[in-house]
Amino acid sequence: MDSETMLKVENLFVTFNGEPILRDLSFSVKKGEALAVIGPNGAGKTVLFRALLGLLPFGGSVQWKDGVKIGYVPQKFLTDRTIPLTVKEFFLLKCSRFWFPKKEFVDHLAHELTLVGLNKEVLSKPLGELSGGQLQRVIVSWALIDHPDVLLFDEPTTGIDIGAEETIYNIMHRLQDERSTTVILISHDLNVVYRYAQNVLCLNKDMVCFGSPADVLTPQGLSKLYGEGGFYLHRHTR
Repeated sequence: MDSETMLKVENLFVTFNGEPILRDLSFSVKKGEALAVIGPNGAGKTVLFRALLGLLPFGGSVQWKDGVKIGYVPQKFLTDRTIPLTVKEFFLLKCSRFWFPKKEFVDHLAHELTLVGLNKEVLSKPLGELSGGQLQRVIVSWALIDHPDVLLFDEPTTGIDIGAEETIYNIMHRLQDERSTTVILISHDLNVVYRYAQNVLCLNKDMVCFGSPADVLTPQGLSKLYGEGGFYLHRHTR
């Protein structure tokens, strides 16, 4: 694996109770690249992420670059509205000194929150009082605070408003530009894929296609992946 390759997957397969969920996937991702994973519901997209993170058994090979740091933003993060935990305390779970964190950690936390469009006042709010958009930005910031080399986004804008969507995707673009962060995202929004991804993995248990959006997101390619009329362009128009 060369020095610019962050992830190399070869002949990956996953089965549940003898039923194939993913079959014979092979692809690679370079440093600073954004790879979008698209496909219909039930295609195995989230299963792929869980396999990449080592959270479920798989066959084949998943090879990350030595020493790589990975951040993960799940599709949903459910919180009990009564949980007595503030945003600051939530982040301090990552700190080795929970009760007496170093000033440098708190200052760094405040800076990272500005990246996702939040100010330090949010630190004193209970998690249960955040709006859906605020909570999702906090989860993105949680994933970013360790400056990961690779960030996995599993449909990070599910259930939030357009303004929050734009902020999160602009963050992703900024990370690529400023930190050369490698991004792997699952998205149903083909406009987002066109705007932000350098490569696309078309998945429906098997790998239907892999390449640049211009090359693979043709009417013929999308029909093969989703079926006739089974795909859509989302509400973004830029």
